[in-house]
Amino acid sequence: MVKQKVVVKLASLDDSKKRTKALKTAVSMEGIVSVSIDRDRLVVVGDGTDVVSLTNMLRKKLGYAELISVTSGDDKIKEEKEGKISSGSKSSSTPSYQYGCPSVYSYPYPYAYQDSGYGSKSYSIM
Repeated sequence: MVKQKVVVKLASLDDSKKRTKALKTAVSMEGIVSVSIDRDRLVVVGDGTDVVSLTNMLRKKLGYAELISVTSGDDKIKEEKEGKISSGSKSSSTPSYQYGCPSVYSYPYPYAYQDSGYGSKSYSIM
């Protein structure tokens, strides 16, 4: 099989608990050779790994995972050299937003109240 280098962008990994969870989830897959975290990206090198199931597992465990790239493992050295040279270039991706539900204000129903008055009907007690 051919080694693959997979880069997955995750939600913010500020907490060490989230980092540990991401690493454990990635290592649990078959064929994983090495796993590393670079800021908010998880770099996985493996031999015949299922990239889609890896991304889905990370989504289930961490909530957000976006597959950035899948390359062959032989290109790893070349990419690292190119990455150091051209580290200033950034990819322009559209950020995903979650739009909230529109709020609807329902006006209260008017009360139907009829005041008959105290002395409007006269009753005789006899």
